[in-house]
Formats: sequence, C-alpha cells, structure tokens
Amino acid sequence: MPPTRGRPIALKLLILLLVPLLSLVGLWAFAAGLTGGDGVRLLAISDLATNLADPSERVNIAIQNERLASVEFLATGQGADAMAKRRGQTDRAVSKFRSLAKGVRDLSPEMVTQLNALNGKLDQLSDVRREVDGTVVAPLDVIDGYSVIVDASFRMYDAMVLVPDMTLFQQARAVTMLGEAKDVLSRERALIVVVLAKGRVDAREREAFTGMVATRRLLFSQALSHLDGALRGPYEKLSAAPVYREFQETEDAIRGQAATTGLPATAATWPIDAQNLWTAVERNQALAVQGIVQRVTPTAIGMLIKIGVAGGVGLIAVIASIMISLRFRKRLVRELAGLRDAATELAEVRLAGLVKRLRTNVEPPTAAEVAPLQVKAHTSEVADIVRAFNDVQSTAVEAAVGQARLRHGVNQVFVNLARRNQSLLHRQLLQLDTMERATEAPETLADLFKLDHLTTRMRRHAESLIILSDQTPGRGWRNPVPILDVLRAAAAEVEEYERVEVLQPPPVALVGTAVTDVAHLMAELIENATLFSPPQTRVDIRSAGTPHGLMVEVEDRGLGLPRAELDELNERLTKRPEFDLAQSDRLGLFVVSRLAARHGIKVTLTPSPYGGLTAMVALPSALLSDQPVMAGR
Repeated sequence: MPPTRGRPIALKLLILLLVPLLSLVGLWAFAAGLTGGDGVRLLAISDLATNLADPSERVNIAIQNERLASVEFLATGQGADAMAKRRGQTDRAVSKFRSLAKGVRDLSPEMVTQLNALNGKLDQLSDVRREVDGTVVAPLDVIDGYSVIVDASFRMYDAMVLVPDMTLFQQARAVTMLGEAKDVLSRERALIVVVLAKGRVDAREREAFTGMVATRRLLFSQALSHLDGALRGPYEKLSAAPVYREFQETEDAIRGQAATTGLPATAATWPIDAQNLWTAVERNQALAVQGIVQRVTPTAIGMLIKIGVAGGVGLIAVIASIMISLRFRKRLVRELAGLRDAATELAEVRLAGLVKRLRTNVEPPTAAEVAPLQVKAHTSEVADIVRAFNDVQSTAVEAAVGQARLRHGVNQVFVNLARRNQSLLHRQLLQLDTMERATEAPETLADLFKLDHLTTRMRRHAESLIILSDQTPGRGWRNPVPILDVLRAAAAEVEEYERVEVLQPPPVALVGTAVTDVAHLMAELIENATLFSPPQTRVDIRSAGTPHGLMVEVEDRGLGLPRAELDELNERLTKRPEFDLAQSDRLGLFVVSRLAARHGIKVTLTPSPYGGLTAMVALPSALLSDQPVMAGR
C-alpha cells in the first residue's frame, strides 16, 4: 500500500515530539498543583482540627462520661441525676460539633463519607438512651452501643490524617491509636463498675474485659513504637509510673477472677486505679494532639518550597528536551520514513501473500518471501526496530508454516478416519440390508431398521468430517434424482424423522453430482430444526419454484434466536469461515456453509411465524434438471 496522503512526516514527527513534551508540561503543572494542593491541605489541617477534631473529641469525652454514668445506673440502680447531667453535656457537645462541621468547606471525599457516617451514628444515641431508661438491656450491650459512636469518630480521624508527608502521617496515626486506646480504657472503667456491682466476674464479662485489655495494650504498644522521642516521652514515663502498673495489676486480677468466688479485698481500689490512669492519659493525649497540630504548618511550608525548586528544575528540563528533540528531528524523519515503507511492504504484501499461499500450498517459503528488511539507519533504536521486525517476520513465518502444516495434518486425519469409518459403515449397511431381506420376524425386522437408521446417521457424520477437510464424499449419483426423493432421504438421516413432514415439491429433479451434498446439507438443517424445537411439534419442509431455481424452506416451532445471534449465524453461512476447533458445537453450520459454497447455494435463517426458525435454501437453476427421471447410481 502506498504511503497515506497528508501532512509530511517531518511535520508529523514534530507534532509527535510536541505532544509528549506538552503532555509533560501539563503533567508537570498538574503534579505541581496536586502536590501544592497537598501542602495547602496541610495548612488547612489546623482549621479541621479547630472545627472537626477538637469538637468531636469533646463529644467523645462526653459520650465516655455518659457511658460510665449509664452503666452505673444500670448496675446499681442509682445515679439517675448524674446520668441526666451527663446526657445534657453530651447533647451540648454534639450540637456544637454539628454547628461547626456545617461551616467546613472543601473536604475530601473520604472526609465527607466519614463525617456523614459519624452523624448517622450520633443519630442512634437516642436509641441507646431509650434502652438504658427501660433497664432491660445488659450493661455490656450499652457499652457496645456507645462504643460504636466513638469508633465512627476515629474513622473520621483516619481520613483526616491522610497527608502526603509520611513522617507526619505516622505520628498523627499513632496519636489516633492512642486515642483509641484511651477509649478502650473508658470501656474498661465501665465494665469494672458492673463487676463491682455484681460482686463477681461472670464468664461474659471476663471474655469482654479480656478482649478490651488485649486491644488497649496492643494499641498502646503499637502507637509508642511509631512515635518519635518528643511525643513518646510522656507516655514512656507513664508506662513506667506506679499508676500504670497498678492498673495493669487490676486488669490481670479481673481477667483471672473466677465466677464462683467473690471479689478480693483489693477490688475496692479498682475504680480509683482506673480513674488515676484515666486522668494521666487524658493529659498526655491533649499534649500529643497539640504537638501534632504544631508540626503541620512547618511541614506544609517545607513541602511548598520543595515544590518550587522541583518545578523550576523540571521546567528547565522540559525546555532542554524540546531543543534536543528539534535537533534530531531531521535525522529521524528520514529513518522513520524508510522504516515505515519497509514495514508496510512486509505486513501488507509479503506476509499477506505468504499466508494466502500457505492455505493451499504447504511448501516451505522461498528466499524472496522471507527476505529481511533493508533500512539504512544510523540511530541505534531504529536499527533495533529493524532487527525486531526481522525477528517478528521469522517468527510469523514459522508460525504460519506450522499452522498450515497442522491444519493440513488435521484435515488428513479427519479424511483418513472418516474414509475408514465410511467404508466400515457402508459394509455395515450392506450387511443390515442382507439381514433385513433374510428375516420375516416383525420385532427383529424393526430392530434391524433402527440399526440401519443409526448407521445411516453415523455415515453422515463421517461424511461431515470429509467435507470439513475440503474433500468430497465417495458417494455419488450419475443421473438426476427427483427433489422429493432427495428431501425424503435427508429427513431419513435425522434421528427424529417421524416429526418431519415433507410437503409435495414441484416436479423437478436435482443433477446427480449435487444429490449427495444437497441431501447432506438438508439433513443438517433438518436435524437442527428437530433438536431446537419441542418434541411434540413437527418440522415442515416446503418447496417452491423461483425464477432463479428452487426455494426449499425448513420450518420449526422452537423458541427462536435473538436477532444479534441470528445475524451472526447468517454471516457465517454466507462467508464460509475457516473451521474453528473451539466451536465444535456449531459443527453443522460449518458443514452447511462448506456445502453451500461448493454449489452456489444460498442459505438464510429467518424467524418463523410459529416462533421458531425457518431455514431458507435457494438452489440455483444450474443444479436442477428439466425432467425428473428415476434415480440411479
């Protein structure tokens, strides 16, 4: 194919170079803006801390206090006034949080999702309170009900600390984990109240408390491992302080307490130990949050400075790339033009011709057919492409030759097996015919007829393999055969031939050379009609003369096919596609397509008025004889 008319390759190459360079500029601007946006977002973290983090933390503290008061009320039956006071504090904290949250703008999608989730959990606070007022809910369920709300706030904190600076992210995430450990400590305080009220530790309380202890200690240890020295110092002092060791002893005592025994004398100090640790943890948590917020602004400013430096260097690199690209454009124009012409000639002329020849002739390719590309190139990359094209050509030629030989070998296997089966089946038919003539017992004769029918169908399947191999079956007719006999013979080769009704056709005959193929073609269509229609329906075969020959219709009353699938099948019947082993379920259609192409027959599938399909077979006048005569081989 000659080169496509249009702009010269020099201009195209210039555009080709400018497109990635302009794209590089765009990507540079986008990356700078995106990273700059991260820096601006870091600067906005303080606003988020003021309007979201701090108010939600006050909500958490209020809920933790309300949870403790609610559990005390359920466990002891006292403290209703204290619980009501805590609820009022919680309601005020929630109202202030929602008021401030409405004024926050430009939140990330993750923040919006988590903020909406937190508001949804806060709406469930009234349900938890109603259960507490009814005094029919277990204290552990109340603890879980409040905990779900607090957990939603921590998920919001996780979205808030998704900052590009990895060091700052690790520190902020560790502080959030410490906050979660603090909330677990609050749950333990509430459960201690339940244990003291009962005077024993039930199995359910022990299991829940054991899980809380494990979670708190894990969160505490993991958070300390990620904090740097400045933020970790107060917590290390706390972990070595007596107040922390005393509470750990309290945790161990509750976990090991048996339900059958009463509480030890030291149980009276458990709430005091928890309160002491709670006070120290609240103080350290406030200091840690303040330290994180103070680090945000310097980090953001440093990031913006890096962006400015990197952006300037990147812009210089882009300008240098443009100048170098223009310098080598002229050389590349010549080499690429030569490569284009050689590759086009290889792909559209030589390889295409070789593949077309190998479909009918499997002889090895000649030297001219596999000559390597000859392109004068001084650029190493273009020379490498030329060598790659030559390697691709060699591989493609080897694959095409191998496929041609494999296809030829498969066809030969099909033909050999089919010929052998055809010979054996022919002998079997002769033997059955002899046995039918020699017996007069009705039951035996009926069985022989069934075997004869099965053998006939097997012979048709063997002939299908021969047809798919582009060979002709051995059977043939010398004289024309009436079309009625041909259609009846085709129906007789179908398993459910009783359902097939051949209506009287016009008085025409089929030339002897086409009898076997037309009968085989009609048998395949009739068998499809019986297979894809209900067993209680019939299949009609009608014939009518046309100005150009004879039209034979095979109509079933099945479910039909969608229009898209029907169009695909008609296209396959028209274009005579290569036989695909992966589509063996469509074997009959391949056979019909081969036979129709061999004799100039047109086969079309259309919807039937009865809901099924109608196969329309147009036999050309060249296959018809003027006067039907007695069939003879």
